Amino acid sequence: MGYSNQSRLNESTAPLTTYKFKVYEKQLVTPVTSYNYLTDRMDMNYQQAWTFLNDLQFFKIKLGLDAMTTFLSRVGDPHRRLACVHIGGTNGKGSVAATLLSILTGAGYRVGLYTSPHLSNVRERFRIGNDFISEEDFARLATRIQHVLNGEQITYFECTTTLAMLWFAEQQVDLALLEVGMGGRLDATNVITPLVSVITNVSMDHEQYLGDTLGDIAREKAGIIKPGVPVVSGVDDDLAAGVVEECCRRLEAPLYLSGREFKVSKEDQPPPLNEREATETWCWSSWNGRDYRHLPLAMKGGYQMTNAGLALAVIELLKAGGYRIDQQQIKTGLAAVSWPGRLEEFALVPKQAPWLPELTAKTRFLLDGAHNPAGVEALARALAREFNYQKLFLIWGAMADKDISQTLATMAPLADHIIFTRPESERSAMPADLLALLPNQYKGMAETRDDVEPALRRAAGLAEEDDLICVAGSLYLVGRARQILRGELVP
Repeated sequence: MGYSNQSRLNESTAPLTTYKFKVYEKQLVTPVTSYNYLTDRMDMNYQQAWTFLNDLQFFKIKLGLDAMTTFLSRVGDPHRRLACVHIGGTNGKGSVAATLLSILTGAGYRVGLYTSPHLSNVRERFRIGNDFISEEDFARLATRIQHVLNGEQITYFECTTTLAMLWFAEQQVDLALLEVGMGGRLDATNVITPLVSVITNVSMDHEQYLGDTLGDIAREKAGIIKPGVPVVSGVDDDLAAGVVEECCRRLEAPLYLSGREFKVSKEDQPPPLNEREATETWCWSSWNGRDYRHLPLAMKGGYQMTNAGLALAVIELLKAGGYRIDQQQIKTGLAAVSWPGRLEEFALVPKQAPWLPELTAKTRFLLDGAHNPAGVEALARALAREFNYQKLFLIWGAMADKDISQTLATMAPLADHIIFTRPESERSAMPADLLALLPNQYKGMAETRDDVEPALRRAAGLAEEDDLICVAGSLYLVGRARQILRGELVP
């Protein structure tokens, strides 16, 4: 699939229907091991590379693009050799990215995916299609970064972002899906000029870095908008939507807003018999007259229909720019979407989980990375509308910098028993501190465990077959719980 360097093609006076974007020429990238500066130097193995990266966490979060731009130039500007989709917003970024990956990979494209954070293994952040980066490639590229740094410091996120861009450029992907780490305007990923920018939604999160009003946060999210580059957005708050619209007008970036340029809705008519594999179907209609019906929805959560709708809007823009994806490939891709740790439900019986001797019957688990007020409210709605259970056992942990009081006030009324715990992270709130923040009327049904495994054992011993154990409040907590219950995601 070749690309040729040229200016934007056939820009119309009606950009919402005929927009074409700049396309890129693939360039051969010299393998890292042939670079002269690696001669006679010791390469790291995977464990050493992981340690090198992990040590960078001691350097605090640093927002700003100057250091990132400078360092990328020292490693050959790999981001300039990538055709990208840039995905920002508060919640839903990973789901949109996973949906795009599934559809585009199924359509035959070689697609890179960079997301954060990971659940339990750093290699989860880097994928091409269904394959995670190998230990060998991870170590080799980390070695290159270490040698170029030569004792200088960058942040953990700057390092992983550089590694992703190096790998995707080297592997000559047809498209790279890059998820914003935090905010947007000053995020390390914001050095790219993408084919399409996505802003899923805007809600309160990371206030200490992004601002303490919704308008401030919206301006940071809108910072990924580039001149003339189309924007797909699911922002529904009037204030935040106004900020995004104003930025798009100023930069002459066509805006495709959910509910306006395209719409999603539950299916009003049942699909044909041969298309009834999905338990729920939905439809999507767009600015260009395209209507997709009888679409499957693989992931739970009513909000996932909105996220999938954003992904389909991106697909339509990519199709307008030359990518070829047909309706059947869209349906097949939607049906295959998987995003572990996000409303992920499964059951275990005692013989499947010998490491949990407390299990006495088939036990259902629900893992969800909800960690900010909007995400927790979405989890609460899903529990009320989409899950049946007798009792809800809630295992909860949180980062100390989150709005813990508000999220606990949302979840506590739904639970029959709460177990506070913490994953291994210096930012994790102590279980006793979480218990102290719980409203008084719920403290009698709550307890603490110092680690995730004892918390799972306690819940497993209490739950019966018709009950549900929900692990939420922190992606780090969900990652550790999933590792214990289901093993590593990365082979």
